[in-house]
Amino acid sequence: MVSYGIYYALGFGAAGALVTWLLSWPYAVPFYLLAAFCLNFFRDPEREIPAGPYAVSPADGKVMAVKSDAAGGHRISIFLNVFDVHVNRTPIGGKIACITYKKGQFLAANKDDASDANEQNVITVDGVIRGQPTRVVFKQIAGLIARRILCYVQPGSVVEAGQRIGLMKFGSRMDVFLGAEWEVLVKTGQRVAGGSDPLARLKGAA
Repeated sequence: MVSYGIYYALGFGAAGALVTWLLSWPYAVPFYLLAAFCLNFFRDPEREIPAGPYAVSPADGKVMAVKSDAAGGHRISIFLNVFDVHVNRTPIGGKIACITYKKGQFLAANKDDASDANEQNVITVDGVIRGQPTRVVFKQIAGLIARRILCYVQPGSVVEAGQRIGLMKFGSRMDVFLGAEWEVLVKTGQRVAGGSDPLARLKGAA
C-alpha cells in the first residue's frame, strides 16, 4: 500500500522540481506539501492483533454510529478522514464467502444515507471462532472525495483476523454488520485503530 504514496509523491515532487526550475522555489511549495501529504496518507503501520474471540476494527477512524436491528444484530459505522490510515483489514478470520461491488453516489461519507446510496464493496466473511460459527459483513464505502475502492481478496480466500484486504483512497466510510451473537464493545464518538481495536466480542466464547 505504501507504494501508492510513493507513486503520488514522486509525481508531485517532479512537478515541484519543474516549477522550481521554471519559476522559483516558493511557487513549488504546494507541490512539495502535496507530496508529503500523500506519503503520510498511504502509510501502512504494523498492528498487533488482539487474541480472543473478537471482531476487530477493519479501519482507522471515528465510530459514527452503533445501531441495533430487530433481530438483535448490529451495524457499526466508522468514518475515515483524510488523516486516518486508509488500509482496510478483515474483522475476523475465516473464508471470504462473497464480494459484491455496487455502483452508487458519492455523498459525504458521514451522512447516514451513504451506507446504502454510495458506491461500495460488500465483503462477507464466514468464520469459526473457538468452535462457534459466525458471519461478519463489512462494506468499503466511497465518500465525497474518495472515488477509488481497492480490494485485494476474492471469494474463497482464507484470511486471518486483522489481515490487510484493501484500501480506500482519500476519506471514506466502513460499515460492519454483526449478528446477535456479538456483544458490541465500542460507543459512538470513539476512535478506533484498524486491526488492533476490538469492535465486539463473541458471546459465550470460551
